[in-house]
Amino acid sequence: MSTETSRARAWLMAARPQTLPAAAAPVLVGTAFAVTDERFALWPAIAALLGAELIQIATNFANDYFDAVKGTDTDDREGFTRVTQAGLISAATVKRAATTTFALAFLVGIYLVYVGGLPVVIIGLASILSGVTYTGGPYPFGYYGLGDLFVFVFFGLVAVTGTYYVQAVSSVAGAFPTWVPPGTVTADVVVGSLTMAALMTAILVVNNVRDMETDAATGKITLAVRLGYRGSRLEFVGLFALAYLVPFYFVLARGYGIAVLLPVLSLPYAARIVQTVRTNESGDALNPALESTGKLLALYAALFAIGLVV
Repeated sequence: MSTETSRARAWLMAARPQTLPAAAAPVLVGTAFAVTDERFALWPAIAALLGAELIQIATNFANDYFDAVKGTDTDDREGFTRVTQAGLISAATVKRAATTTFALAFLVGIYLVYVGGLPVVIIGLASILSGVTYTGGPYPFGYYGLGDLFVFVFFGLVAVTGTYYVQAVSSVAGAFPTWVPPGTVTADVVVGSLTMAALMTAILVVNNVRDMETDAATGKITLAVRLGYRGSRLEFVGLFALAYLVPFYFVLARGYGIAVLLPVLSLPYAARIVQTVRTNESGDALNPALESTGKLLALYAALFAIGLVV
Protein backbone atom coordinates (compact mmCIF):
# COMPACT_ATOMS: atom_id res chain seq x y z
CA MET A 1 0.00 0.00 0.00
CA SER A 2 1.44 3.39 -0.95
CA THR A 3 2.06 6.15 1.59
CA GLU A 4 -0.52 8.31 -0.16
CA THR A 5 -3.13 5.58 -0.04
CA SER A 6 -2.35 4.85 3.60
CA ARG A 7 -2.77 8.52 4.50
CA ALA A 8 -6.05 8.75 2.58
CA ARG A 9 -7.29 5.70 4.43
CA ALA A 10 -6.19 7.21 7.73
CA TRP A 11 -8.24 10.34 7.01
CA LEU A 12 -11.25 8.17 6.23
CA MET A 13 -10.75 6.41 9.56
CA ALA A 14 -10.60 9.78 11.32
CA ALA A 15 -13.70 11.14 9.55
CA ARG A 16 -15.58 7.89 10.32
CA PRO A 17 -17.85 7.90 7.27
CA GLN A 18 -19.93 5.13 8.85
CA THR A 19 -21.35 7.82 11.16
CA LEU A 20 -22.59 10.03 8.31
CA PRO A 21 -25.89 8.20 7.66
CA ALA A 22 -26.66 8.68 11.35
CA ALA A 23 -26.09 12.44 10.98
CA ALA A 24 -28.38 12.51 7.94
CA ALA A 25 -31.21 10.57 9.60
CA PRO A 26 -32.62 13.44 11.74
CA VAL A 27 -32.49 15.77 8.73
CA LEU A 28 -34.48 13.22 6.73
CA VAL A 29 -37.16 13.01 9.42
CA GLY A 30 -37.35 16.79 9.82
CA THR A 31 -37.70 17.18 6.06
CA ALA A 32 -40.44 14.53 5.96
CA PHE A 33 -42.43 16.54 8.49
CA ALA A 34 -41.89 19.63 6.32
CA VAL A 35 -43.20 17.78 3.26
CA THR A 36 -46.20 16.53 5.24
CA ASP A 37 -47.06 20.07 6.36
CA GLU A 38 -46.38 21.51 2.88
CA ARG A 39 -43.41 23.48 4.24
CA PHE A 40 -40.66 21.78 2.22
CA ALA A 41 -37.91 24.12 0.94
CA LEU A 42 -35.09 22.58 -1.12
CA TRP A 43 -32.11 24.82 -0.37
CA PRO A 44 -32.63 25.08 3.40
CA ALA A 45 -33.03 21.27 3.47
CA ILE A 46 -29.76 20.77 1.57
CA ALA A 47 -27.95 23.28 3.78
CA ALA A 48 -29.27 21.58 6.93
CA LEU A 49 -28.00 18.22 5.66
CA LEU A 50 -24.59 19.59 4.72
CA GLY A 51 -24.25 21.41 8.04
CA ALA A 52 -25.19 18.29 10.01
CA GLU A 53 -22.63 16.17 8.15
CA LEU A 54 -19.86 18.74 8.61
CA ILE A 55 -20.54 19.05 12.34
CA GLN A 56 -20.50 15.26 12.64
CA ILE A 57 -17.15 14.97 10.85
CA ALA A 58 -15.67 17.87 12.83
CA THR A 59 -16.84 16.30 16.09
CA ASN A 60 -15.23 13.00 15.05
CA PHE A 61 -11.94 14.80 14.40
CA ALA A 62 -12.17 16.68 17.70
CA ASN A 63 -12.91 13.52 19.69
CA ASP A 64 -10.00 11.72 17.99
CA TYR A 65 -7.65 14.56 18.92
CA PHE A 66 -8.80 15.31 22.49
CA ASP A 67 -9.13 11.66 23.58
CA ALA A 68 -5.57 11.06 22.37
CA VAL A 69 -3.93 14.10 23.99
CA LYS A 70 -5.79 13.48 27.25
CA GLY A 71 -4.57 9.87 27.29
CA THR A 72 -8.06 8.38 27.18
CA ASP A 73 -7.35 6.40 24.00
CA THR A 74 -4.82 3.69 24.79
CA ASP A 75 -3.63 0.48 23.18
CA ASP A 76 -6.17 -1.38 25.35
CA ARG A 77 -9.11 0.35 23.69
CA GLU A 78 -11.40 -2.13 21.91
CA GLY A 79 -13.06 0.33 19.56
CA PHE A 80 -12.26 1.38 16.03
CA THR A 81 -8.78 2.79 15.40
CA ARG A 82 -8.23 6.41 16.43
CA VAL A 83 -5.65 7.92 14.09
CA THR A 84 -4.09 10.35 16.58
CA GLN A 85 -3.49 7.73 19.24
CA ALA A 86 -2.26 5.24 16.63
CA GLY A 87 0.25 7.76 15.26
CA LEU A 88 -1.23 7.66 11.75
CA ILE A 89 -1.77 11.44 11.66
CA SER A 90 -0.17 13.97 13.97
CA ALA A 91 -2.24 15.53 16.73
CA ALA A 92 -1.67 19.04 15.36
CA THR A 93 -2.91 18.02 11.91
CA VAL A 94 -6.07 16.38 13.29
CA LYS A 95 -6.72 19.48 15.40
CA ARG A 96 -6.42 21.70 12.30
CA ALA A 97 -8.79 19.38 10.42
CA ALA A 98 -11.36 19.70 13.19
CA THR A 99 -11.04 23.49 13.22
CA THR A 100 -11.31 23.70 9.43
CA THR A 101 -14.37 21.46 9.29
CA PHE A 102 -16.12 23.41 12.04
CA ALA A 103 -15.33 26.56 10.03
CA LEU A 104 -16.94 25.03 6.93
CA ALA A 105 -20.02 24.21 9.00
CA PHE A 106 -20.04 27.84 10.13
CA LEU A 107 -19.99 29.01 6.50
CA VAL A 108 -22.98 26.80 5.68
CA GLY A 109 -24.62 28.25 8.75
CA ILE A 110 -24.38 31.76 7.34
CA TYR A 111 -26.98 30.86 4.71
CA LEU A 112 -29.17 29.19 7.32
CA VAL A 113 -28.84 32.28 9.53
CA TYR A 114 -30.07 34.42 6.61
CA VAL A 115 -33.10 32.12 6.34
CA GLY A 116 -33.73 31.33 9.99
CA GLY A 117 -32.39 34.38 11.78
CA LEU A 118 -31.41 34.66 15.43
CA PRO A 119 -32.69 31.19 16.46
CA VAL A 120 -30.28 29.60 13.98
CA VAL A 121 -27.43 31.73 15.35
CA ILE A 122 -28.12 30.40 18.83
CA ILE A 123 -28.57 26.79 17.71
CA GLY A 124 -25.58 26.83 15.38
CA LEU A 125 -23.15 28.32 17.86
CA ALA A 126 -24.38 25.99 20.60
CA SER A 127 -23.95 22.97 18.30
CA ILE A 128 -20.40 23.90 17.32
CA LEU A 129 -19.43 24.79 20.90
CA SER A 130 -20.86 21.50 22.14
CA GLY A 131 -19.02 19.56 19.45
CA VAL A 132 -15.74 21.08 20.62
CA THR A 133 -16.37 20.78 24.35
CA TYR A 134 -17.69 17.22 24.18
CA THR A 135 -14.15 15.96 24.81
CA GLY A 136 -12.21 19.26 24.93
CA GLY A 137 -12.05 22.44 26.94
CA PRO A 138 -11.83 22.92 30.73
CA TYR A 139 -15.00 20.86 31.36
CA PRO A 140 -15.35 18.16 28.68
CA PHE A 141 -18.88 17.04 29.50
CA GLY A 142 -18.42 13.72 27.69
CA TYR A 143 -16.05 12.89 30.57
CA TYR A 144 -18.63 13.68 33.24
CA GLY A 145 -21.61 11.57 32.23
CA LEU A 146 -23.34 14.24 30.14
CA GLY A 147 -22.57 12.87 26.68
CA ASP A 148 -25.89 11.05 26.40
CA LEU A 149 -27.82 14.23 27.14
CA PHE A 150 -25.73 16.14 24.58
CA VAL A 151 -26.46 13.62 21.83
CA PHE A 152 -30.15 13.38 22.74
CA VAL A 153 -30.59 17.15 22.56
CA PHE A 154 -28.33 18.24 19.70
CA PHE A 155 -28.26 15.23 17.37
CA GLY A 156 -31.93 14.42 18.01
CA LEU A 157 -34.25 17.20 19.17
CA VAL A 158 -32.32 20.12 17.68
CA ALA A 159 -31.40 18.36 14.44
CA VAL A 160 -34.99 17.36 13.59
CA THR A 161 -36.77 20.50 14.77
CA GLY A 162 -34.05 22.74 13.34
CA THR A 163 -34.36 21.08 9.93
CA TYR A 164 -38.12 21.62 9.98
CA TYR A 165 -37.76 25.20 11.23
CA VAL A 166 -35.39 26.44 8.50
CA GLN A 167 -37.77 25.10 5.84
CA ALA A 168 -40.98 26.32 7.48
CA VAL A 169 -39.66 29.78 8.32
CA SER A 170 -38.59 30.45 4.72
CA SER A 171 -42.25 30.50 3.69
CA VAL A 172 -43.66 32.66 6.49
CA ALA A 173 -40.99 35.24 7.33
CA GLY A 174 -38.51 37.55 5.67
CA ALA A 175 -34.75 37.41 6.01
CA PHE A 176 -33.28 37.07 9.51
CA PRO A 177 -36.29 36.75 11.82
CA THR A 178 -35.36 37.69 15.38
CA TRP A 179 -37.43 34.95 17.00
CA VAL A 180 -39.40 31.78 16.17
CA PRO A 181 -42.48 32.72 14.11
CA PRO A 182 -45.70 30.85 14.99
CA GLY A 183 -46.09 27.48 13.27
CA THR A 184 -42.41 27.03 12.41
CA VAL A 185 -41.85 24.51 15.22
CA THR A 186 -44.81 22.26 15.94
CA ALA A 187 -45.56 19.88 18.79
CA ASP A 188 -45.69 16.97 16.34
CA VAL A 189 -42.18 17.71 15.10
CA VAL A 190 -40.85 17.88 18.66
CA VAL A 191 -42.47 14.54 19.53
CA GLY A 192 -41.26 13.02 16.26
CA SER A 193 -37.72 14.16 17.03
CA LEU A 194 -37.71 11.89 20.09
CA THR A 195 -37.31 8.90 17.76
CA MET A 196 -34.04 10.20 16.37
CA ALA A 197 -32.88 11.46 19.77
CA ALA A 198 -33.42 8.01 21.28
CA LEU A 199 -31.67 6.02 18.57
CA MET A 200 -28.79 8.49 18.22
CA THR A 201 -28.22 8.21 21.98
CA ALA A 202 -28.44 4.41 21.76
CA ILE A 203 -25.42 4.46 19.43
CA LEU A 204 -23.44 6.31 22.10
CA VAL A 205 -24.60 3.86 24.77
CA VAL A 206 -23.20 0.88 22.83
CA ASN A 207 -19.94 2.76 22.29
CA ASN A 208 -19.63 3.62 25.99
CA VAL A 209 -20.57 0.14 27.21
CA ARG A 210 -17.83 -1.29 25.00
CA ASP A 211 -15.28 1.21 26.37
CA MET A 212 -16.52 1.16 29.96
CA GLU A 213 -13.48 -0.44 31.58
CA THR A 214 -10.83 1.53 29.68
CA ASP A 215 -12.77 4.78 30.16
CA ALA A 216 -13.00 4.19 33.91
CA ALA A 217 -9.28 3.40 34.09
CA THR A 218 -8.33 6.64 32.34
CA GLY A 219 -10.74 8.90 34.24
CA LYS A 220 -13.39 9.31 31.52
CA ILE A 221 -16.54 8.96 33.61
CA THR A 222 -19.24 8.43 31.00
CA LEU A 223 -22.83 7.73 31.96
CA ALA A 224 -22.14 4.06 31.23
CA VAL A 225 -19.33 4.11 33.82
CA ARG A 226 -21.73 5.68 36.33
CA LEU A 227 -24.60 3.27 35.61
CA GLY A 228 -22.60 0.08 35.12
CA TYR A 229 -23.51 -2.71 32.75
CA ARG A 230 -27.00 -3.33 34.13
CA GLY A 231 -28.03 0.32 34.22
CA SER A 232 -26.60 1.04 30.76
CA ARG A 233 -28.45 -1.91 29.27
CA LEU A 234 -31.69 -0.71 30.83
CA GLU A 235 -31.03 2.72 29.33
CA PHE A 236 -30.41 1.12 25.94
CA VAL A 237 -33.68 -0.86 26.06
CA GLY A 238 -35.55 2.23 27.25
CA LEU A 239 -34.27 4.30 24.34
CA PHE A 240 -35.37 1.65 21.85
CA ALA A 241 -38.79 1.45 23.54
CA LEU A 242 -39.21 5.22 23.24
CA ALA A 243 -38.34 5.16 19.54
CA TYR A 244 -40.87 2.45 18.77
CA LEU A 245 -43.69 3.88 20.90
CA VAL A 246 -43.68 7.31 19.23
CA PRO A 247 -45.22 6.14 15.91
CA PHE A 248 -48.15 4.63 17.85
CA TYR A 249 -48.68 8.02 19.49
CA PHE A 250 -49.06 9.61 16.07
CA VAL A 251 -51.63 7.04 14.97
CA LEU A 252 -53.61 6.75 18.19
CA ALA A 253 -53.45 10.33 19.52
CA ARG A 254 -52.80 12.49 16.48
CA GLY A 255 -54.83 10.77 13.78
CA TYR A 256 -51.96 10.03 11.39
CA GLY A 257 -52.36 7.22 8.88
CA ILE A 258 -51.30 3.66 9.58
CA ALA A 259 -48.26 4.11 7.31
CA VAL A 260 -46.54 5.99 10.16
CA LEU A 261 -46.10 2.57 11.80
CA LEU A 262 -43.68 1.48 9.06
CA PRO A 263 -40.69 1.68 11.48
CA VAL A 264 -42.19 -1.30 13.31
CA LEU A 265 -40.97 -3.41 10.38
CA SER A 266 -37.43 -2.87 11.70
CA LEU A 267 -38.29 -4.20 15.16
CA PRO A 268 -36.90 -7.74 14.60
CA TYR A 269 -33.55 -6.21 13.61
CA ALA A 270 -33.68 -4.00 16.72
CA ALA A 271 -34.43 -7.01 18.91
CA ARG A 272 -31.28 -8.79 17.70
CA ILE A 273 -29.19 -5.73 18.55
CA VAL A 274 -30.74 -5.51 22.02
CA GLN A 275 -29.95 -9.19 22.62
CA THR A 276 -26.31 -8.63 21.67
CA VAL A 277 -25.92 -5.61 23.94
CA ARG A 278 -27.69 -7.38 26.81
CA THR A 279 -25.42 -10.43 26.71
CA ASN A 280 -21.99 -9.19 25.62
CA GLU A 281 -19.24 -6.95 26.91
CA SER A 282 -16.38 -7.56 24.47
CA GLY A 283 -15.44 -5.31 21.58
CA ASP A 284 -15.65 -8.27 19.21
CA ALA A 285 -19.41 -8.40 19.82
CA LEU A 286 -20.16 -4.75 20.54
CA ASN A 287 -18.31 -3.25 17.55
CA PRO A 288 -20.71 -5.00 15.13
CA ALA A 289 -23.61 -4.02 17.41
CA LEU A 290 -22.46 -0.40 17.21
CA GLU A 291 -22.50 -0.50 13.41
CA SER A 292 -25.85 -2.30 13.45
CA THR A 293 -27.38 0.38 15.67
CA GLY A 294 -26.23 3.02 13.19
CA LYS A 295 -27.79 1.05 10.34
CA LEU A 296 -30.99 0.65 12.34
CA LEU A 297 -31.15 4.42 12.84
CA ALA A 298 -30.85 5.01 9.08
CA LEU A 299 -33.45 2.32 8.32
CA TYR A 300 -35.85 3.61 10.95
CA ALA A 301 -35.50 7.19 9.68
CA ALA A 302 -36.20 6.11 6.09
CA LEU A 303 -39.28 4.10 7.10
CA PHE A 304 -40.59 6.87 9.37
CA ALA A 305 -40.05 9.50 6.67
CA ILE A 306 -41.88 7.37 4.09
CA GLY A 307 -44.72 6.78 6.52
CA LEU A 308 -45.07 10.49 7.24
CA VAL A 309 -45.10 11.47 3.59
CA VAL A 310 -47.48 8.70 2.55
